[in-house]
Amino acid sequence: MGHLDHAAFGWLTPVLSYAMACVGAALGLRCTVRALDATGASRRNWLLTAASAIGTGIWTMHFVAMLGFAVTGTEIRYDVPLTLLSLLVAMAVVGVGVFAVGHGHRRERVGSLLVGGLTTGLGVASMHYLGMAALRLHGTVRYDPVLVALSVVIAVVAATAALWAALNIKSPSAVAVASLVMGAAVSSMHYTGMLAVTVEVAPSGAELPGATAMQFIFPLAVGLGSYLFLTSAFVALSPTASERADYASAGRPERTLPDRPLPDRTFPDPPAEPATAP
Repeated sequence: MGHLDHAAFGWLTPVLSYAMACVGAALGLRCTVRALDATGASRRNWLLTAASAIGTGIWTMHFVAMLGFAVTGTEIRYDVPLTLLSLLVAMAVVGVGVFAVGHGHRRERVGSLLVGGLTTGLGVASMHYLGMAALRLHGTVRYDPVLVALSVVIAVVAATAALWAALNIKSPSAVAVASLVMGAAVSSMHYTGMLAVTVEVAPSGAELPGATAMQFIFPLAVGLGSYLFLTSAFVALSPTASERADYASAGRPERTLPDRPLPDRTFPDPPAEPATAP
């Protein structure tokens, strides 16, 4: 069995990956809150942004953490199409869950929440294990089924909790706390899934197919991380629906009564006194 190192660069990759998960969760939750206050095309656009943010944040978290993954006795490469497919799966399946909650009827909110949480959690787990399937190394990767099942349960619970927070938490400070919890849950899911991994190394001099992490994963993760931070800045600076209403009312001229001539309130001159004889 090959020795697995999950933090080849020390605490750098775990801390940075956790930060990516928190940023993605915060942006996704904030966009979902905005969507619930909007209607029509505006709601759809906010939900699309929320899905892309959560999916991108989870994917970036996973592969930033994988930058620190190493196996003694073999180099590691990544299948490019499978890696990109894992990103698309993350955004698409998370989008299904977010839309289920965002367009669910208020009286059916619990059912929408359960469907959305289950779908989003399975999407997170699918992204993780599809990304692991993209690994190319000299050896065989095996999984502990109990830990795999536990990681899927963590993903579903974390996704359900995050969507519940989007429905019930409105203030920015509460969203920030929920994002920290969501980031911790996603990181826990990732490292639980990684603990399920064992690698039976088969040394070989053959060249592995695919791209190295620094050739492919690192530039893509930097690009997606920049997208998250720029989109977060845009969302933070854009006014909410209530703020727009306040601006509109503040700029509306006050109603005044039409100008009318004032009634003539002057009194006639007093009659002249009769002249007296000298």
